[in-house]
Amino acid sequence: MTYIIIALIGAFASILANKGVAVFNDGLRPIVPEYLEGRMSKKALAATSFALGFGLVIGFGIPVSVAANIILIHSILLGTDIIGTWSPDGKKGMIISGAIGAAYGVGIVVGLKFVVDIFSMLPVNFLPQLAMVSIPIVAAFAAFPALVVAYQYGVKNGIITLTISFLVRQIVQYYGKFKIGSAVVALNPEGMALLIGMIIMIIYAVREKADPNTQTVDLVSLFSDRVKRIKKNIPYLAIMGGLIAAGTSMLIIAGDPISLNLLSKGKSTEAALTALARGIGFVPLVATTAIATGVYGPAGMTFVFVVGILIKNPILAFIVGAIVITLEVLLLDVIAKFLDKFPGMKNCGDNIRTAMSKILEVALLIGGMMAANAMAPGLGLFIVVGMYTLNKVSKKPIVEMAVGPVGAIFVGVLINILYIVGLYLPTVIK
Repeated sequence: MTYIIIALIGAFASILANKGVAVFNDGLRPIVPEYLEGRMSKKALAATSFALGFGLVIGFGIPVSVAANIILIHSILLGTDIIGTWSPDGKKGMIISGAIGAAYGVGIVVGLKFVVDIFSMLPVNFLPQLAMVSIPIVAAFAAFPALVVAYQYGVKNGIITLTISFLVRQIVQYYGKFKIGSAVVALNPEGMALLIGMIIMIIYAVREKADPNTQTVDLVSLFSDRVKRIKKNIPYLAIMGGLIAAGTSMLIIAGDPISLNLLSKGKSTEAALTALARGIGFVPLVATTAIATGVYGPAGMTFVFVVGILIKNPILAFIVGAIVITLEVLLLDVIAKFLDKFPGMKNCGDNIRTAMSKILEVALLIGGMMAANAMAPGLGLFIVVGMYTLNKVSKKPIVEMAVGPVGAIFVGVLINILYIVGLYLPTVIK
């Protein structure tokens, strides 16, 4: 079932990219209409897709997936964007893109398992330490709403939000366990801190109303033909959304590094809250780019990941995921009007994505250092810090949030080489 689901995700996403219905890369979405409307060649579109996506797959998606043993969706959907845009047009292209996309999806699963199996067979088994990469994420991510508020409403309000989140966390830590009948319910401190932070963030955002004297552009009316094009493709988008929800429910894939690492630790509630926050952050971006371009995202506004995390039955998750992405498309005009009415929510979306990236960069870097230092005390820190600083001045740097996981994996491989040549003596030898 794992291989079937991932093959279908790969095939369907590639076909949607090939037909110009949906692409995952936010930077590619505004470019697709240029090709569809004859202002860009197929060759230029394919080259742009490759340039935007390949580095993220190799430098970000795959290292994060290896560290948690769950596939980050970027590894699949950035690749299918490339496959779809490189395949020829027409029925022939649809068949080619579908076949290659299916093979690519299965290849990612098999390849990930192969890499993990290879690592486990090395004389110095560093996989237990590699799992430490995700440790800071759970604690750190509860602070992201405070950073969003600080970006949007000043540091003072950010400190207020962080202080309230801290107090809620501590209260739940010591008084968050209670009985309901014979069952004992234990609230998660970080999860509750994140929840209260998100509530405060939304309260701040909805208080910011649009200026009635400011003239706004009605995007839905301006791009009515492109909105109709998206709505015409609802059946295909619904299937795609359903497949992603089903894959998430089976713990094959995850939508972002934070929920991925939380799921790998069995923290489904926190993962769902994280995915929900990310979905809220992507509403303005996906809605506005979809309306303006007529091209949607295969994962929509990413709420299908929330569905997959909360619903453990893949068939039911498929049905609900398909319904969710259908509602997203049908409500595009309503969402656009809402964002015009509450500009705070629109700005909040941009700040959520920025804050998530900043928090994640720090958490994964610290996690990478912790994992590397556990593998090789002193040496691990030396390597990861060195890689981070050199990446800063590199002409072709990898994504900063990938430096921690990549550095930890590199240290794990390096200590095995050093052990073989007699320059490293581990505390635990397989």
